[in-house]
Amino acid sequence: MMKFRFRRQGHDPQREKIKQDLFAFNKTVEHGFPNQPSSLAFDPKLRIMAIGTKSGAVKIYGAPGVEFTGLHRETATVTQIHFLPGQGRLLSLLDDNTLHLWEIYQKDGYSHLEETRSFLLPGRPGFDSANSPPSITRVTVILLMSTCDVACLGTEGGGIYFLELPSLALLEDKSLYQDEILQSVPEDYKCGKALGPVESLQEHPQDPTKILIGFSRGLMVLWNKSTREVEHLFLGNQQLESVSWERSGRTVVSSHSDGGYAVWSVTEGSPKTIQPVTSTIPYGPFPCKAINKIVWQTCESGGHFIIFSGGMPRASYGDRHCVTILQGQTLVTLDFTSRVIDFFTVYDTEVEEEFDNPTALVALVEEELVVIDLQTPGWPTIPAPYLAPLHSSAITCSYHISNVPLKLWERIISAGEQQSPRLSSGNWPIIGGRNLAQEPTQRGLLLTGHEDGTVRFWDASGVSLKPLYKLGTAHIFQTDCEHNDSLNQSGDEEWPPFRKVGCFDPYSDDPRLGIQKIVLCKYTAKMVVAGTAGQVLVMELNDEKSEQMINVAVMDLLQDREGFTWKGHDRLTPKNGSLPFAQGFQPAALVQCMPPAAVTAVTLHSEWNLVAFGTSHGFGLYDYYRRNPVLARCTLHPNDSLAMEGPLSRVKSLKKSLRQSFRRIRKSRVSGKKRVNASSPSSKVQEANAQLAEQTGPHDVEMTPVQRRIEPRSADDSLSGVVRCLCFADTFLRDAAHHGPTMWAGTNSGLVFAYALEVPSQEKFSERSIEAVLGKEIQLMHRAPVVSIAVLDGRGNPLPEPYEVSRDLAKAPDMQGSHSVLIASEEQFKVFTLPKVSAKTKFKLTAHEGCRVRKVALVNFASVACEDYAENCLACLTNLGDIHVFTVPGLRPQVHYDCVRKEDISGIASCVFTKHGQGFYLISPSEFERFSLSTRNITEPLCLLDLNRAHDTTCLGNCNFTATPKLNQANGTHALQGSEANHSPASNDRTPDEHQASFSPTPVDSPNNSIDTPLDTTGEITAEEVKDYLVPSEETERNLRNVTEDEARSLGILIK
Repeated sequence: MMKFRFRRQGHDPQREKIKQDLFAFNKTVEHGFPNQPSSLAFDPKLRIMAIGTKSGAVKIYGAPGVEFTGLHRETATVTQIHFLPGQGRLLSLLDDNTLHLWEIYQKDGYSHLEETRSFLLPGRPGFDSANSPPSITRVTVILLMSTCDVACLGTEGGGIYFLELPSLALLEDKSLYQDEILQSVPEDYKCGKALGPVESLQEHPQDPTKILIGFSRGLMVLWNKSTREVEHLFLGNQQLESVSWERSGRTVVSSHSDGGYAVWSVTEGSPKTIQPVTSTIPYGPFPCKAINKIVWQTCESGGHFIIFSGGMPRASYGDRHCVTILQGQTLVTLDFTSRVIDFFTVYDTEVEEEFDNPTALVALVEEELVVIDLQTPGWPTIPAPYLAPLHSSAITCSYHISNVPLKLWERIISAGEQQSPRLSSGNWPIIGGRNLAQEPTQRGLLLTGHEDGTVRFWDASGVSLKPLYKLGTAHIFQTDCEHNDSLNQSGDEEWPPFRKVGCFDPYSDDPRLGIQKIVLCKYTAKMVVAGTAGQVLVMELNDEKSEQMINVAVMDLLQDREGFTWKGHDRLTPKNGSLPFAQGFQPAALVQCMPPAAVTAVTLHSEWNLVAFGTSHGFGLYDYYRRNPVLARCTLHPNDSLAMEGPLSRVKSLKKSLRQSFRRIRKSRVSGKKRVNASSPSSKVQEANAQLAEQTGPHDVEMTPVQRRIEPRSADDSLSGVVRCLCFADTFLRDAAHHGPTMWAGTNSGLVFAYALEVPSQEKFSERSIEAVLGKEIQLMHRAPVVSIAVLDGRGNPLPEPYEVSRDLAKAPDMQGSHSVLIASEEQFKVFTLPKVSAKTKFKLTAHEGCRVRKVALVNFASVACEDYAENCLACLTNLGDIHVFTVPGLRPQVHYDCVRKEDISGIASCVFTKHGQGFYLISPSEFERFSLSTRNITEPLCLLDLNRAHDTTCLGNCNFTATPKLNQANGTHALQGSEANHSPASNDRTPDEHQASFSPTPVDSPNNSIDTPLDTTGEITAEEVKDYLVPSEETERNLRNVTEDEARSLGILIK
């Protein structure tokens, strides 16, 4: 007779309340530099800056922690943005010729950004719009009048239109067309040619009724709006690029396509037609590129500033991206490594002031933002508190550390300050708004490894990701190019006088330097950095400079196995002799894996002085205290030839795809010929399971989901020997009475190795060497790659980190109850008891076909409603971009959220979870998206902008939100997703008694809890092959029989 095995009743109101207080999904903030910026604006009254991007995003920045992000409904490039000074309003122009008005408004004590209106310029009245080109009304330039009530739009057809603000209503009676201008232009200048598009519109600094209009052909016109007359004509002969007024309104400077600029004088007695006073090509006499933008600023101390972008000699330096600062006889050419988008100066805008007195130059280039201090001699850069280019060299890996001790934090900051001493006395100029977010309760470090061999340390405690320290490893090795971090490489006699600024440097001296894995012990300041060529560097933090030789140990992971020849890159050769090292992390030892394949896994146990590392060939164990190799184990399968070809093999992908194609054909043919033996036990089990899956149970009871069948992988799959994960644990491996140090390793073929370690006591470290004995081998039935291994104590909690217990920073683990090991493969999660290694609980991901586990982490979720309640859970990111959270060790599904687009492979691969329910992933090469899975632990911008609106103080759009809206992001909208979308983050309407009742003293996954999750066997039956090397052979056979009996007993639940 068949019986159903149901889970507990589907809806548990008490548990649902607890889940609401533990879990909530939000994308909170984007760290780093906006991808593909396209426009720049600055509000001198509010001291805030805006950046528009090619994806249609608008990002506003003020003081550190003050950030707003908006996204246009259309995915179009933001070509221009302009602030209405002091109002908290922003006008944006997209490349589809639409104008959009954004507004910062206040709700619930915080400021928010919302798009309120949009506008599309209609065709010119009286013209045949069907036959006239659509570009005739394409907006080329926008001028916001100083009164902030009118916007002037210059177009490609040469016409100028006027919009009322903030209503975006077209003032048709004020439109100015080129015909009206041409009536005042001398006949000899017309020559039958059109004036071209409007290139520039500039309001007269002393008289707001006058506008300086610049046309592409070179003509500039001073137009009086009140009288609708041309007051002055500036007859330029070169194609116009940019125009700027001098503060007094007596001088105009124009830049042109030939790389030159002209200065024009405008006085009361000036004739109507004006010729330039001076005209110069600063980088001539040979042909130069256009000067795209020019600014003239006066200075009280004497000597005006002329700042311009472009103008480089075409033949010699046409590929350089430069901004030039000229003051008197001093000229500096700022040389950037990416294209200049725009720049502005921060200066005194008060009307009564006589001089501009610029204090800073802010330059936005394609890959970074650079701020130059114009008050300090030498014009040094001002370090940015945010918007740092994360991708100054391409990010190859990342690692997060929570709750960093204050002492380590201060030592890292000190090393960073020594590394880049502050040359500028100026303060960061963009300081608008107030950050209302609470001070972070704990310090968080985000470490990023880079292609050029550097590791960068970031302060990830709050909204702003601030650079703290940079560790370089390239100088340890002999590379093809000598590494040079100097930012100023120009000679004294060089012309132009280039000065390299910014830190974006995408070029790597040697691809082998790339960092693949990082691990840091926050209590001992020991760090392991592993790279692409099999180099494993054990580093320690030193507060002083030093000069020392590097101890090198070479470990052969092939163990003299025959028939394998490495065809990849050579190892990196370390430099000989003593090397100087600056304050900060310095190498204590270098372990070189042979063959020199990329390191795929690494872990550190600072209490035992051990580092474990793995590659595609095997894994090794190294004692860095005695500088002694402890263990090397080869994991290669005899057919694993692809592992020997290295990461850059040209034939690798072709071989793999051909092999997979033939294998699919072969399997499809074989499967059609197979006949199942009806008398075999396994066939009966499968038949019974199939019948169970087809039957339906009562509708009011939640059933276990029918789980997808997992196709066993072939043992000879390529790269099966890749070591995917490593971990250390003090647990029971030999028997249930004695615990001790162990090391665990998981491979791509579903094989898990468990080693018992003989670690001497602290006093005898120098006397006795560490020994490793193979304890157990576990072969997962489906041979799915092992993504993560974690050992749980008797209460089902993860084991604490080294030194956490001895320093009273964590509770001692339960060593009385039986331990268990949680093994996460790409297909499923499974908990085994220790030391017997018998299956206890499992969960197979069956949400979608093709679902694979990509990232896994054990996370502590604290309740927002009860200070003392928390649960340890398993967070998992799949290849479909969704996140699942499970209880530990019961593996009950809790919540499921869509996080990353499944097409975003690099975003999924870059994801890193924190220990308290947050995470980061790359949404572009230069930006991390930060998200939170926790209701309590959220890091998001909470800020306020004090506004001064002359017209009204209300939001122009629909501000009647039912809840505080989350920020619109370039990759989606921040909102609750999944089953929790309709729940509030906290149940504030509960009584104190209900709060207490919600949190039972027995955690939901406690071993003492009577509600137990059975071994989930609704899919096909699996049995792991376990080899125990620490017990006699008779006991091994007995254990294997016990495992088989356990499986059979669980089958009896289904078939009776």
